[in-house]
Amino acid sequence: MGNTPNTSVGAGARRRSQRVLMQVAVRIRGTDAQGKQVDEEAETLAINAHGALVLLAARFTSGAKLNLQHKRTQEDQECHVAFLGPVRAGKAEIGLEFTSPVPNFWRVAFPPADWSPRHPEARSFTSKRTKPDAVKRENQ
Repeated sequence: MGNTPNTSVGAGARRRSQRVLMQVAVRIRGTDAQGKQVDEEAETLAINAHGALVLLAARFTSGAKLNLQHKRTQEDQECHVAFLGPVRAGKAEIGLEFTSPVPNFWRVAFPPADWSPRHPEARSFTSKRTKPDAVKRENQ
């Protein structure tokens, strides 16, 4: 307990919910850093129960209030800019945080907070899926 956790474990411990790398079509509406109205369609890079990471051509200030619409469900959620990341290919990584958590907004079951790809259950599930004989024996 007295040991300092390594960086990757420490970073995961601060996160309130697991991130899932998933592209979801979204529409972002709000006012950009120059005061102009923005209505931009994009895809998420990653999602979690508290928001998303998106690549946007529009530039926003930290804390800016935005509206995020899930294109498939047409559901809207108010959010704010929580992270301003690097610009690549003319688009900036923008971290959006919902005003209040909405775990069902993405229609995804998020892994528990303590889940890791190194977890034994993750390995056994993966190994069963990659070894057809193991699946056959399991189903007999």
